[in-house]
Amino acid sequence: MAKFFGNLNLVLVVGVLLTIAVIYGIGPNAEAMNAAFRWLHLFFGVLWIGLLYYFNFVQVPTMPKIPAELKPAIGKHIAPSALFYFRWAAAFTVLTGLIVAHLTGYLHEALMLQEPFKLIGTGMWLALVMAFNVWFIIWPNQKKVLGMVEASDEAKASAATTAMIFSRANTLLSLPMFYCMINANHG
Repeated sequence: MAKFFGNLNLVLVVGVLLTIAVIYGIGPNAEAMNAAFRWLHLFFGVLWIGLLYYFNFVQVPTMPKIPAELKPAIGKHIAPSALFYFRWAAAFTVLTGLIVAHLTGYLHEALMLQEPFKLIGTGMWLALVMAFNVWFIIWPNQKKVLGMVEASDEAKASAATTAMIFSRANTLLSLPMFYCMINANHG
């Protein structure tokens, strides 16, 4: 058991296979593709926002308290790994969300903020802005902070501030985005 649960990739593969079995074995078969993408959308969304909250509630506030000799463990190992999953979870959350909207037949209307899809459309736009922030502002700045690209100490400090501001902006946007996503079908 410890060997199995010690291998995260194997756990995820078995979890995906079990979920597919549930979707196709128990769920309504006519809706199986949509159900599968809804599940993937939820999985990637939880991973994305979970890591966003980890960075904002745990890592960033804790970093000043960590002794200097221990900081390389975060900067060289933990942060790069977390940022890998963070940015790809953002991309796959958006992709699977767009697929769900397409399969369900409201993609265009939602993106155009047309009734009765204005609320879900607003949530979609918030998520698109957040994903843009991840890929085009937070990640390029974090690469400087972590030393993955050459940058002076001054540039690193500026990049850290920019990454933090846009990460906090995403935390702020996540709150109304959640409201839109959760309540879109209950109005």
